[in-house]
Amino acid sequence: MGLITATIRKTQLNNYRLDLEYKMMLISSSKLNLSQTVNDLLSVASDLDADSPEAKALEKRKERLYLVEKKLDEQMQRFETQLKMVEAEMQSCNQMIDKNIQYSFGGGR
Repeated sequence: MGLITATIRKTQLNNYRLDLEYKMMLISSSKLNLSQTVNDLLSVASDLDADSPEAKALEKRKERLYLVEKKLDEQMQRFETQLKMVEAEMQSCNQMIDKNIQYSFGGGR
């Protein structure tokens, strides 16, 4: 891989890394909002009779929110895995760039 190609690849990988980090930040923010919603539901449900239809509806909603949280956790894990792969590829590009620079300025030795 040439110096220009490695530099372009590194730029693309950096953009992808930034995109993944942004998505991970959005997931974290969504999880915080989700946790607050669950806490609000629990607060409201504590004032209701456990056998009332409203309490049962709130319990079902809470369960659905936990499922959403689980899906967000799975998505976060996928993004973390992808981020590790991107960082490894960026290290490889950095090594290629260093080798190309040494070859160019070292007279091809």
